[in-house]
Amino acid sequence: MTPEEKEKIVQHVSEEIYKAHPWLWDRFKERGREKTEEDNHHHLKHLETSYALSDRSFFLDYTAWLESVLNERGVSTAIIIDNYKRLRAIFPLYAAKEERLFFTECLTEGIEQLEENIQK
Repeated sequence: MTPEEKEKIVQHVSEEIYKAHPWLWDRFKERGREKTEEDNHHHLKHLETSYALSDRSFFLDYTAWLESVLNERGVSTAIIIDNYKRLRAIFPLYAAKEERLFFTECLTEGIEQLEENIQK
């Protein structure tokens, strides 16, 4: 994906999250929106690195770390799951087939990992 495509994905997903969860704006304000965009850039970088390494566990390790950090900052696991689902839904518009399939698998496994943590 080009840097422009990545930026479109980040902006689209961040906007959707804040529309679906307006309380995030009340709680975190503009700084929270900026962090959401920054986090989504990190998600994309980790997905691309996982793809380059052909190693989904790299992304899953990142997901475990991300959950820990965001939970400490008051962001629930449910919001991370929501974010991952939104990313997974938008990839068909931007990613090549092989990348899209790999990214989708990573995100699906990440969502499953996070959902298991909620159930514990």
